[in-house]
Amino acid sequence: MSDVTVADEIITTDVVIVGAGPCGLFAVFELGLLDIRAHLVDILPKVGGQCAELYPEKPIYDIPGFPVVTGQGLVDNLIEQIKPFGPTFHLNQMIQALEPTGTAEAPRFRVVTDAGTVFDTKTVLIAAGGGSFQPKKPPIPGIDAYEGKSVFYAVRKMEAFRGRDVLIVGGGDSALDWTLNLQPIARRVTLMHRRDDFRAAPHSVEQMRALVASGQMDMKLGQVTGLRGEGSTLEAAICRDAAGETFEIACDTLLPFFGLTMKLGPIADWGLNLNENLIPADTEKFETSTPGIFAIGDINTYPGKLKLILSGFHEAALAAQKVHRYVYPDKRLTFQYTTSSTSLQKKLGVA
Repeated sequence: MSDVTVADEIITTDVVIVGAGPCGLFAVFELGLLDIRAHLVDILPKVGGQCAELYPEKPIYDIPGFPVVTGQGLVDNLIEQIKPFGPTFHLNQMIQALEPTGTAEAPRFRVVTDAGTVFDTKTVLIAAGGGSFQPKKPPIPGIDAYEGKSVFYAVRKMEAFRGRDVLIVGGGDSALDWTLNLQPIARRVTLMHRRDDFRAAPHSVEQMRALVASGQMDMKLGQVTGLRGEGSTLEAAICRDAAGETFEIACDTLLPFFGLTMKLGPIADWGLNLNENLIPADTEKFETSTPGIFAIGDINTYPGKLKLILSGFHEAALAAQKVHRYVYPDKRLTFQYTTSSTSLQKKLGVA
């Protein structure tokens, strides 16, 4: 990450990208090909969005050209891809105010973050996923005391769980995925769900049941009602089954996967037309109801929308074309393939 420039200053730019996840990063590439300068703002302390924060080591299988790539691996490749365009990142910041200062034909915006950074920008591209994601905490008394040492809501480094007695709670994809990924390195993995019916991918459930049948891990039915340990060191989870009987599971690590709460934050106050906390966008250029403001990735909605990273990449490419019209209103844009354009290849440092 040493190649990432982090700035904290008032600046004039062509586009402010809200969100430094995969879609925001690829937008830098598409904009850079068109000589458009980009600054990115993200509430997280690092680049990568959900891929880097929630599942950096989780395999992703539907990125074109990559039979399999981890969340962090995808982010690293995207960062490498956009280096020629020198984007500036403003991390640990959230945009608090957005004020239009131009016209519909010649948009311009004053954008202010909660850190005091002020942008004078021609366009804004929202690539904020679903907003700010926060894990749903289980209603377990005293759980706060164990967070960060014995209780974790995300797996950022699998190696940190090597040799530990891990209790994973949940029945969705996250719970099953991390059960399968951590089982080979943990001392013991136990999966707990309130019923013997899972919402995860059937193949993952089959793999989990095979591990249970072979004695390589445990699966329990019930709910965690309390925790026992000294200080922040967990020793056991106190559980209750469907019949109301109480039992304990010895563990030093608890991973509760109860889903995520999505908070749109200040974006809700930007005067955009919203549909159930999502931003409607057209499918020609992915512009919102406000000229000059675009929305790509999971934050937008339109007929037939698929919440896939690859769909966000497509949206970024089309949005960049219209952004160019606002940034260079008197300059004709001629579409060129990177494989046949010498000028584009020079920008990428390959000519």
